[in-house]
Amino acid sequence: MESLIQLRKSLDEKKISVRELTKQYLDRINHYTGNAYVSVTEETAFKNAEIAQKLIDTGNATALTGIPCSVKDNICVAGIKATSGSKMLEDFIPFYDAKVIRDLAAQGYVLTGKTNMDEFAMGNSNRTSVFGNASNPHDVMRVPGGSSGGSAAAVAADLCAYSIGTDTGGSIRQPASHCGVVGLKPTYESISRHGIVAFAGSFDTVGPIAKTSEDCAVIMESLCEGKDFTSKLGRDIKGVKIALIKELFTDSVDTNVKTAVMDKVEFLKSHGAEIIEASMPVLEYAAPAYFVLASAEGASALSKFDGVKYGLKGEGASYDEQLRDSRTRGLGDEVKRRIMLGNFVLSGDNMNDYFRKALAVKQRVIREYNDVFSKADAIISPTSMRTAFSLDEPSDFVKIYSSTLYTVPANLAGLPCVSTPCNISRDFDKQNMPAGLSVTGKKFDEATILQIADFIERGAR
Repeated sequence: MESLIQLRKSLDEKKISVRELTKQYLDRINHYTGNAYVSVTEETAFKNAEIAQKLIDTGNATALTGIPCSVKDNICVAGIKATSGSKMLEDFIPFYDAKVIRDLAAQGYVLTGKTNMDEFAMGNSNRTSVFGNASNPHDVMRVPGGSSGGSAAAVAADLCAYSIGTDTGGSIRQPASHCGVVGLKPTYESISRHGIVAFAGSFDTVGPIAKTSEDCAVIMESLCEGKDFTSKLGRDIKGVKIALIKELFTDSVDTNVKTAVMDKVEFLKSHGAEIIEASMPVLEYAAPAYFVLASAEGASALSKFDGVKYGLKGEGASYDEQLRDSRTRGLGDEVKRRIMLGNFVLSGDNMNDYFRKALAVKQRVIREYNDVFSKADAIISPTSMRTAFSLDEPSDFVKIYSSTLYTVPANLAGLPCVSTPCNISRDFDKQNMPAGLSVTGKKFDEATILQIADFIERGAR
């Protein structure tokens, strides 16, 4: 399938109708019966297609009109299940649209379905989600690591033109890296979180996954009225100052990944970019601080799921028994682990020993980023220390948690960050797996990081 930009041209020139394009994607979804989607919204898609075609025919189309897309299953769409990857919400049907859905609908979007995810977007696994299928919700689902894994897989497999996901600690960028597509975590709160099933509100960020950085820029500009994301696309990068953080190029990074990233750094340097070496010693503590803070917020956000007000109804003679049964059956192991950790760090003296220290680390991360950005326009690093875990590889939670070192710092600081394939020529590693290159920028300067990522992608075509 083509990129969003190419599809826009085909629709506007009437080379294909919205219904025909929608049917092409739905046919692929029905043919490739994988696990990228939790639910396929065929009826909704064709209704959306009719509305979009009228907008095109009357000359009122926008950049996203008639382009089939998917959304992550923690984003509320009225009348369509929003399971958030959990048995706790397997029957939850929102009666309202999230703000991002209202914005997409106003432009004539076409919704192909809701994509698979880790339970409550906790990024709890290298490749799996607790939610399975209607007959057995606890069946394991095989999706690329990071809670927006279904969205990334759907884009990579041409099961939609783009997808809207969420990124709390790397959940857009890691699966984008593992699938060989582009994932953008914009500046925190660039897109409203209204109507998103919350995990950690001070980190959760809504953003796009698409074929190219240009597509991501167009999507962001369509969703953020009055903000510029596209003006620097296609420009050269002569004089752009790019920092390399030494703590993100250690021996823990897979050799093939490091080589692929450095090849692109040399490519940028050969075209006039200025490469600056820098250090952020605080990164040693970024991942532990993130897990303390995010788990604390998650424990609070998930406390409302008691089987009475929300969630799976529990059985028992008393409220306590019903609550225990609801959460025992409704929540997966990793969610329970995070809730216990969150309550632990918020209890008694632990508040000072862990939570407040984690807040201090967060502030130091922001200060060290500011120091780097006083000398550089952007930072380049690997998106992940390795390529995707294989399906038969045993889960190793130490490896899974430590891999977030490369993504959580941007969430702690609320900075924009894009992952683009750094072996886009399909010269993948020995296991034939893609790797991602991460570009982090100053707050609300998505235009610069998209310019750099776009330059890399154009050079690889």
